[in-house]
Amino acid sequence: MDTRRSEQAGEASRSGIRAQGGSLAPGRVVGDGRYRLLAQFGVDERAAAHLWRARDGQLKRDVALTLLVGDPADPEAARLARRTLERAAHASKFGHGGVARVLDVLSLGSGVTSSEGLLGVVVAEWTKGSDLVDLVAQRPVAPAAAARMVQALAEAVEHAHQNGLVLGLDHPQRLRLTPNGALKLAFPGPLPEATLRDDVKALGAVLYLLLTGRWALPGGPPAIPAAPLTPQGLVVPPRTLVPAVPPELSSLAVRTIEDGGNGGIRTSSAILRVLGQVADEEERTQLIKAVGDSDEAPADGTLWTTKKPVKDVARRRKLAFGVTVLVVATVVILAWGGLMLINLFQGDSKASGPTINVAAPSSQNAPPPANSATPPPSSPAQPKIGAAVTPTSASVYNPEGSGDNSGRAKNTIDGDPGTTWRTDQYQQQLPVLKSGVGIVVSFDNPVNLAQVKITADSPGTKVEIRSADSKNPKLADTKVVGSGDLNAADTTITLQQPTQSQYFIVWITQLGDDGNGGFISQIGELSFLPAG
Repeated sequence: MDTRRSEQAGEASRSGIRAQGGSLAPGRVVGDGRYRLLAQFGVDERAAAHLWRARDGQLKRDVALTLLVGDPADPEAARLARRTLERAAHASKFGHGGVARVLDVLSLGSGVTSSEGLLGVVVAEWTKGSDLVDLVAQRPVAPAAAARMVQALAEAVEHAHQNGLVLGLDHPQRLRLTPNGALKLAFPGPLPEATLRDDVKALGAVLYLLLTGRWALPGGPPAIPAAPLTPQGLVVPPRTLVPAVPPELSSLAVRTIEDGGNGGIRTSSAILRVLGQVADEEERTQLIKAVGDSDEAPADGTLWTTKKPVKDVARRRKLAFGVTVLVVATVVILAWGGLMLINLFQGDSKASGPTINVAAPSSQNAPPPANSATPPPSSPAQPKIGAAVTPTSASVYNPEGSGDNSGRAKNTIDGDPGTTWRTDQYQQQLPVLKSGVGIVVSFDNPVNLAQVKITADSPGTKVEIRSADSKNPKLADTKVVGSGDLNAADTTITLQQPTQSQYFIVWITQLGDDGNGGFISQIGELSFLPAG
């Protein structure tokens, strides 16, 4: 079988597409005179879809256009285009940081004229960054970085599938790499017959592409070599082409792409589980190497790395803080022991020598004598804090819809601040789109909670601690018992008073700034300390 993915198949029909799309050039205006074409970023020939960056003349902003080229007199082409436009219109209600927001859908007679040679236009927000094709053209991506990139995209697929949507990301030129290193579906518009399974296979193909620089599904762009096949017609594992690829990632890619056999992966949630394990293990290995060698950046020429160095610094700070606490605690214990010995030897004797006041309290704050009838001034009693208790479960709490990255909620209670949960990426600050989002934790039995410690790298994030009577309550049925700002690597929030409950919610009311005009927050670890 020719591995170049049907170069000759359908050549006659594609030549017709090129002829009709040939007049598409920078400077041309489409969409009833509103959008001026700036640059073309690819062609998905399976759908006769031309992918362009354009300028919205009315709103003075750049947008991404998916132009469906075809002959309006061809009833079959018109039918397929209508189906694509319907799916794109449905997706306009979907919001996720991994998918460009659909702004408008134009069809024949509604924004598109038959004289334009177009059957429809999907208008989406423009995604800053770089082309995925340009990224892999230089060299394969480091395995840990590839796992993280696909993990973010898989979270978008999981979210979409929970809402019954097909994204249609099975073409590499529809994807772009954002400045923060995340993959994003920049040109929405799924094929008319695309299925949920096609989205999952696309995740495997994207992972394969990042690891090897080759595309493993039919219909890829000519600029990317096709993945080689075995004599049995199966895709060659990435590890065969690039030995540095971990076996788990290599197996994940081929098991996701292939349809046959019992070992195939069929859901994005399964992909997320494997990717999380592989990425975390790879990053732990890299951290050990970094600590063992030096703090300097590696000089091995790796093209892409994850943002874990920032989290490694936070982890080191946390370790230093823990050592400091241990030293202080040891000193306190030794001092207490010394005082107990002194009391033991002194007994009840009052003639052992003069009494020395080590630290005399000020007259303003001095406590009254023991036999005084005047009570001390009233002040809030600080509760004694007990040892941290670990919840039995953690899940995303979003009473207004499906959860943000629900597969990673467990990372907040796994004891490792380097594994994180993060919200979706939002274009508007809370509460414009929704009132908030958070993590709800459950305990086997009610706990009398006094403090919550939050390890996070999300300056600007504001949270509330809420108690609840169930795992999935209405927000109005929960009670705010504490609040704080996550402006440090570690933040301790003391509750207004110890609160007993089996369920608590860490509720985010304000997101951090992602540095690119959007908003996102992430949490590395949650610790729950009861009253002692």
